Amino acid sequence: MKNLSILVVDDDPVVRRLLEQRLKKENYQVQVAEDGYVAEKILRQQFFDIVLTDLMMPGAIGGIEVLEIAKDINSSTEVILITAHSSVNTAVEAMKKGAIDYLEKPINFDELFLRLDKIANMQTILRSAQDLQMAMDTTENAASATIQNLEMQTAKMRQSLDEIENTLRDDGIADYNKIARSLDIISQS
Repeated sequence: MKNLSILVVDDDPVVRRLLEQRLKKENYQVQVAEDGYVAEKILRQQFFDIVLTDLMMPGAIGGIEVLEIAKDINSSTEVILITAHSSVNTAVEAMKKGAIDYLEKPINFDELFLRLDKIANMQTILRSAQDLQMAMDTTENAASATIQNLEMQTAKMRQSLDEIENTLRDDGIADYNKIARSLDIISQS
């Protein structure tokens, strides 16, 4: 499943371009942002399955802030942080804030593609579970309506049977009239 949409956020134009080219080559839908400010603007206008962001960027909106913005806008957006070896502890902290994973620089593309496949598989499983839940809810609602309908029909039949029984036991009515009245009750049921 390569139709994931990915927003790449990195202040380094070489890294940004390299990620964009490699991801597009693997048939991912890719858009890029040169900093956190641009990333925020893009995220507010368009949904992305994944945000791949550098942890350390200049300005007030770094990787952690991009993570928080992405999750605030849509909690189902997954965020992978790109970090230098010296900031692995920060990346782990970011995972506690909702990042799904992190990668160390220089980026190992085989590792990145494995992680993207894992996310795609998880999303497929999640969608299947949601579809199954919807089907179960629909089935449950239909079953409930059917049971309610059957209960109402049973109550009407019980009422008709009680009327027929009372009619047939009534000694004040001639047998011919008992039968005719009972048949009327049955035809009205």
